[in-house]
Amino acid sequence: MAGMSGGRPGIFPTLLYADARAAIRQLTEAFGFTELSVYEDGRGGVAHAELAQGNGVVMLGSRGTGSTFDRAMEGSGPAGVHVVVDDVDAHHLRAAEQGAEIVMPPTDQDYGSRDYMARDIEGNIWSFGTYAPETGV
Repeated sequence: MAGMSGGRPGIFPTLLYADARAAIRQLTEAFGFTELSVYEDGRGGVAHAELAQGNGVVMLGSRGTGSTFDRAMEGSGPAGVHVVVDDVDAHHLRAAEQGAEIVMPPTDQDYGSRDYMARDIEGNIWSFGTYAPETGV
């Protein structure tokens, strides 16, 4: 399958933020992402950033850069992203301690997952839980 060589994920959520630097700060401090790279756009914004959580990566940047992606995303609403974590309660505690808006506290789901939801500083919903879809690959 294309994009799956070397154990790399094949799907990368990509988000744009009015204040990408503040988003990076929240995602790393409250949600435990690791900053892999941040490329500035030369005008005080973020042209491209990559943050890792487990074996997944989210890419993000600043709104208003005028790039093709920025123009395509114009007027788009918030997104929802699910991230697999081992210890939902510890992860939730960290997020809450850092002031993240918790939308749903840690909850055991009928389908066997334990998860919680938080809203980031620009309205995107992040779900953190134990559920990891099987890819059949």
